[in-house]
Amino acid sequence: MTTLDPRALRDAFGSFMTGVTVVTTRDENGVPVGFTANSFSSVSLDPPLLLVCPGKFLSSYEVFTDCRHFAVNILAEGQQEVSNTFAGYKGDRFAKVPHHNGEHDLPLIDGAVAQFCCETHQAIPAGDHTILMGRVLEFSHVAGDGLGYVGGSYFSLGLEAEMDAKVPTVCGAIITAGDQVLLERHGAAFRPVQVSGAETGGQRNRLAQGLSERGIHARIEQVYSSFNDAETKLQYTFFLASADQPCASTNAQWVPVANLPNLTFATQGIHHMMTRFAREVQTGDFALYLGDAERGDIHSFR
Repeated sequence: MTTLDPRALRDAFGSFMTGVTVVTTRDENGVPVGFTANSFSSVSLDPPLLLVCPGKFLSSYEVFTDCRHFAVNILAEGQQEVSNTFAGYKGDRFAKVPHHNGEHDLPLIDGAVAQFCCETHQAIPAGDHTILMGRVLEFSHVAGDGLGYVGGSYFSLGLEAEMDAKVPTVCGAIITAGDQVLLERHGAAFRPVQVSGAETGGQRNRLAQGLSERGIHARIEQVYSSFNDAETKLQYTFFLASADQPCASTNAQWVPVANLPNLTFATQGIHHMMTRFAREVQTGDFALYLGDAERGDIHSFR
């Protein structure tokens, strides 16, 4: 049998765009447990069946393979922090995320676009995961777009479609690594890393290509700010992005986030954006800005 490169295989699997869910249940003592999963699929309408695939690496793996009931919460765009909490936070995840109880006292995540309370139909061991199939007992669904995931990064289809309609000319990324942010020089001023020539529907891909061409390896996350700038007569769309550690980049340098309010930026619009970013880093509560360089609307990601 041909030996496959696990990392390459994981990347190939990751090229399939999925939604993001949080799967929940209670252990034998009634304590709520949950994990983030994009291995979710509908199976059947009659009977109503769905499946998720908990991995053996989960600390709650046996709780889910032995549970009689579980719930699947399809996260809404803007619920990246909910996903991150249930993917990696080691403390009380439910203390950090608003939720309520549904059928069979199953924990349901507030703000999810769809929620399914299930009775375990079948649990089938499959390699390093188990196929956990559930019969839907109760469900709810509200209008809205789900949170997407592809290539190791989140995307919000609804928000990015709105950005596409505005035909952005310049896109950029606010790239962080720890408590530092990557800025490039523009004359005597600073600005986040920018890429020109983004086309309608293609700003994420063009940005990823532009960063790669400059040797910058970062995970592009959600849209953070989109605005018209009368000063430059350009439309800007900036994404949040993250790197595992600071890396060298031509004509760019890593700056502590705390220093951002004291820097001179290339335009007033970018100055407003970066000072807002520095403030939101402190609270951990990020929001999307839509408007122009002076006035606009703030849309919470939560």
